[in-house]
Amino acid sequence: MFDSLKAKLKSIFKKGSTLDEESVYKKEEPKQEPVVSPTTEKETEVPEQQTVEPPKEVKAEPARKEEPLPVKKEPEPEEKPAKPVKGKGKRSSQMLSTSLLGKKIKDDPLDDILDELEVILLESDVAYDVVQEIILGVRNNLSGKKYSREYSLEEVVELAVKESVGDVLQVNEFDFDAWIEQQKRPTIIMFVGINGTGKTTAIAKIANRLKGEGKSVVLAACDTFRAGAIEQLTVHADRLDIKIVKSQQEADPASVAYDAIEHARSKMRDVVLIDTAGRMQTNNNLIAEMKKIAKVAKPDLKIFVGDALAGNDAIEQAKVFDEAIGVDAIILTKIDTDAKGGAALSIAKTIGKPIAFVCDGQEYEDISKFDADWMLERLFDQAEA
Repeated sequence: MFDSLKAKLKSIFKKGSTLDEESVYKKEEPKQEPVVSPTTEKETEVPEQQTVEPPKEVKAEPARKEEPLPVKKEPEPEEKPAKPVKGKGKRSSQMLSTSLLGKKIKDDPLDDILDELEVILLESDVAYDVVQEIILGVRNNLSGKKYSREYSLEEVVELAVKESVGDVLQVNEFDFDAWIEQQKRPTIIMFVGINGTGKTTAIAKIANRLKGEGKSVVLAACDTFRAGAIEQLTVHADRLDIKIVKSQQEADPASVAYDAIEHARSKMRDVVLIDTAGRMQTNNNLIAEMKKIAKVAKPDLKIFVGDALAGNDAIEQAKVFDEAIGVDAIILTKIDTDAKGGAALSIAKTIGKPIAFVCDGQEYEDISKFDADWMLERLFDQAEA
């Protein structure tokens, strides 16, 4: 009885009873059952129950119902912030969690995972400097952050690396078809690159593509240095039924470019594609020749054609041509024989120019607009195989 009464008195006091706190607790707290007689206790209890009894009965029941409710609802809002992360897409930034329940990314396990990914990128023929820049960027973005418990650290790091690589491959995305529709006529495109990269064949593929879109094309055989270069381009022109402007071997390549442009203007042709010599990029005469052609032709677009299998050599070639004439876009050849795909990443990152097309065969139709997502999947799928 005493315990029950004591609980009721406390409930009344907490609900705003007019009882004095001191008087209530003086009677409740001392446990003097052996000393105080039962009769005296009952005498003091009865009048208190009579005066306070109505509010006791009304307020005692809600007190029992209110106590458990906050306890049950408290954990639910704490867990909810981490749940929306799932289902928004596998981007590392969305995996990061601000919830107190998130796991902190510590340096030691992060270093181990990044070391493994560094090896994967190097084995994929990605240039060392490019690998270091990617890894450093990922480390700075993730170090000390928290991530949702729904994901593993390996998932967060791997997707962060893929994001970084994807950003490199998508730099200054270039839509060739949309670009050419906005140009004046004739549109002049100059191709540069080293012999053996498939430059002349790439030009023929672009010519075939443009013709298929209803454009009239003129080829300019400005590689007057290499024996057989003029004949090779002539064969392509004949097969595609396209006009070619050429001269004899060792003629001034800039004058051939000029003649081709004037022909296109007089005949109201849409596009002029200029082939150029492909001696080693370290040859000073070659660089001077490229500069002269660019000065005379004033091309609207300068494309570097690189061999996907050339590795670091392709990077150095792209850098030299970019410094000499200013490369605007890249075509990567032999992409079908490139087991890893690191050349695309390395060249795009080194010179900061977009990859317009990739060539994956010898037929005229074997050319595709570059797809960064496709290359990203290829890069990591081949590396993990």
